[in-house]
Amino acid sequence: MTQVSSVGVPASHEAADTAHRASKFPLLLIGAIGVVFGDIGTSPIYAFREALAASEGAQPPEMVVLGLLSLIVWILTLSVAVKYALFVTRADNGGEGGTLSLVALARKTYTKAPFWITGLGVLGAALFYGDAMLTPAISVLSAVEGIELVAPNLTRFVIPITLAIIVGLFLVQKFGTGKVGAAFGPITAVWFLVLGISGLWQVIENPEVLAALNPYYAIAFLVAHPELAVVVMGAAFLAITGAEALYADMGHFGRRPIVVGWFALVFPCLVLNYFGQGAYVLAVGVDAVESPFYEMHPDWTLLPLIGLTTVATVIASQAVITGAYSLTQQAMAMDLLPRMVVQHTSDTESGQIYLPQINTALMVAVIIMVLAFGSSAALSAAYGVAVSGIMVVTLALLLVIMRRRWKWPLGAVIAFGAVFAVLDVGFFAVNASKFNDGGWVPMAVAAVLTLLMLIWMRGRNRLATKTRRSELPLMTLLSSLKSRDRTIVPGTAVFLTADEASAPTALLHSLKHYKVLHEHNVILTVRTASMPRVPDDAKVQYSGYDERFSRMVMTFGYRETPNVPVTLGLARKLGFDYDVMNTSFFLSRRRLKLAQKLGAIQNLEDRVFSAMAHNASDATAHFHLPTGRVVEIGMQVGY
Repeated sequence: MTQVSSVGVPASHEAADTAHRASKFPLLLIGAIGVVFGDIGTSPIYAFREALAASEGAQPPEMVVLGLLSLIVWILTLSVAVKYALFVTRADNGGEGGTLSLVALARKTYTKAPFWITGLGVLGAALFYGDAMLTPAISVLSAVEGIELVAPNLTRFVIPITLAIIVGLFLVQKFGTGKVGAAFGPITAVWFLVLGISGLWQVIENPEVLAALNPYYAIAFLVAHPELAVVVMGAAFLAITGAEALYADMGHFGRRPIVVGWFALVFPCLVLNYFGQGAYVLAVGVDAVESPFYEMHPDWTLLPLIGLTTVATVIASQAVITGAYSLTQQAMAMDLLPRMVVQHTSDTESGQIYLPQINTALMVAVIIMVLAFGSSAALSAAYGVAVSGIMVVTLALLLVIMRRRWKWPLGAVIAFGAVFAVLDVGFFAVNASKFNDGGWVPMAVAAVLTLLMLIWMRGRNRLATKTRRSELPLMTLLSSLKSRDRTIVPGTAVFLTADEASAPTALLHSLKHYKVLHEHNVILTVRTASMPRVPDDAKVQYSGYDERFSRMVMTFGYRETPNVPVTLGLARKLGFDYDVMNTSFFLSRRRLKLAQKLGAIQNLEDRVFSAMAHNASDATAHFHLPTGRVVEIGMQVGY
C-alpha cells in the first residue's frame, strides 16, 4: 500500500534535466512530431468530410465550403494554438503533463485540497479511457475505408482488414515501442509534408478558397443556418481531437519541442490540407464529392496514400494506447485504481511501460467499437464526447492553477475562462446532443470508470480507518520489546507498512507466531510524490529507532514503478547494510470478510471493492520484491 506525499526536487536536477533536453532538442522534436501529433494529424481524413455531410442541402455551396473551412481553421487556432500550445503546456508538473498532473498541481495550492479537485481528475481520467477506446477504432477504420475508392468490390473487406490491423497493433505492445519509436517521427513528418503539399497544390489551383481565413465566413454560416449549427460544430470539432496529446505527452519531450513542432510543421500543414480539400470541393462541386481527402489526389497516388494513411493512423493509435498505460500508472500511484502488473519494455527509458490488463481490455473495447458502429462516419458521433469532456476538465483545473499558482488577477482568470468556456462547454454540449447516435457510449464508459475509481478511493479510506483502529502504536511495541527477552536470529527483516506510526501487522503476527526477532528490523513505508519522478539522492530517508529497529521511507514519483530492492541499494550511502541474500521481506495480505449491511447499494459497493482488491496485483510484484525472500502473512478483516 502507498500513501501520497509531496517531495521537492533539487534545483540542480531541474537544471541538469533542462540542459540535457536542450542538447537533445532535434531528437526530441522529431519524436514529438511522431508521437504527440499522430492523433490530430489524422483528423483531416474525416473531419472536413463529416462537416460537409452535416451541412448537406445548405445553400449556396460556395458560402457553405468557405464557412466550414473558416470554422475549422479558427477552432484549430483558438483551441489548440492558443489554449493548449500557449497556456496549458505551461502548467507542467516537474515537466509532466496530463489531467492527473493538473490535479497534482492544483492540490499543491491548498493545505487540504477540496475533493472536487480530485473528482475532476477522476472524471478526466475516465474520459481519457473512452478516448483511448475510440481513437484506434475511428483512425484505422477511416484509413482502410480508402480502399473503397480504389476497388469498390473490396468494400466487404474493410472491417476484417481493420480488425486485423487493430489486433496486430495490440499484440505487439508487449515488445515495447522502443524499436519502432525512432521510426514514428520521420514517418509522421512525411505524413504532414504530404498533407501540406497536397493541400497547397489544390490551393494554388483555386486560391479563392483563402478567403476562409476571414472569420466572417464562419459566423455568417452559423447565422444563416442556425438549424445546422449543432451538428456542424460537432463535425468540425473532429479537427481538434488529439489536442489533449500536446499536454498529456509533454513529459516525454518537453514543452519547447512540442510547441516548435506545432507551429513550424503541424499547424501549417493541417491548415493547408483543409484548405486544399475545400478548394477541391469548390472546383468539382459539393454534390460530386464523397471523401475529399482521398479524391483530391490523382488516381495513381491513391494506393501509396492509403498505405501511408494506414501507417499514420496506427501511429496515432499507438500514441493513445501508450498514453493509457501512463495514465493508469499515475492513477495507481495516486490510489485512484488498484495495483496492476506494470512491465518495463526498455532498459533506458522508464516511461516505456506495458500493462497487460489495460492492453487486453482496450483491445476488446476497440474491436467492439468497430463491429458495433461499422464505419468511421458512425463512430464520429461517439468520438467527440470523450475529447470535448476532457477539454472541459482541463480548462476547469487550469483556471484553478492560473488563480492560485500563477497568481493571475481574478478579472484575467474570469475573462480567460469565459472565452474558452464558450468554446469547450459549447463543444461538449453539441457533442452530447448526439447522445442517441452513439454519444452515449463514451459517457457510459466514463460513468462506469468514474464510479469504479470513486468506489476504490472510498473503500481504501474505509479499510485504512478500520485497520488503524486495531493496530498498535509502533513506539509502544518497541518499548515492550525492550523489557522482554527474544530469540534473535541473524539477518535483516523488512516490514512494509503504509502507516509509519503503527506497528506493521506482519511484525505483530511474526512475533506472535514465530516468537523470534531478526538481528536488524526495518520498518519501510513507500510513498508516492506529487511529481512525476524523484531523483535517486532524494528517494530514501533512513534513521534508527534503536539497535534492532530502524525506519526507512522510500519516495517514488507518480510515473515511476517502485522497485524496493534497487532502492535499498541506494540506502547503503546512508549507512544501511543491505545484502539481498540475508534480507527477508514481510508483507501482510488482507482478506476482506464482507458483512451484510442495510441497503442494497452499500452491499453492492462493498462487493465491487472486494472484487477490485482481490484482482489487484500482489505487493511482491508491484514492489519488485525477490519472490524467494518474501514472507506473506494473511489476515481476515471484517468490512
